[in-house]
Amino acid sequence: MLRAMAWKKSPAALVETFDAVVPAPPAERRQMFGYPAAFVNGHLFMSLFQDHLVLRLDEGPRQALLASGGRPFEPMKGRPMKEYVLAPDTLVGDRAALKKWAQKALAYGQSLPPKPKKPAKKKVPAKKKKAR
Repeated sequence: MLRAMAWKKSPAALVETFDAVVPAPPAERRQMFGYPAAFVNGHLFMSLFQDHLVLRLDEGPRQALLASGGRPFEPMKGRPMKEYVLAPDTLVGDRAALKKWAQKALAYGQSLPPKPKKPAKKKVPAKKKKAR
């Protein structure tokens, strides 16, 4: 039987940091799985996950961030997401430096081919209750 995972809400201070460093348009801030996230051309490039800030980076910057204390992002133990890195706490605490990394993540997201937009789902009319 599958068990539901209990994910923690991101701390308010981390959400505030995210909002302070998320790039301006064309980046689009949305929610994903209840966490703040930033997208460009349909691609996630930056988000929060529990009490961590996650960046999607190209190979060179990703290796540099891993070498400076970042960790691979594994939303489920043993299941890493290959292009995503958890930003080290020292970076999260330095908004000026974090903004530069957010720009690198945005640039990588922009380098990917745009995802095609999904067609809007048709609304199914609500069923009317039978009168008794």
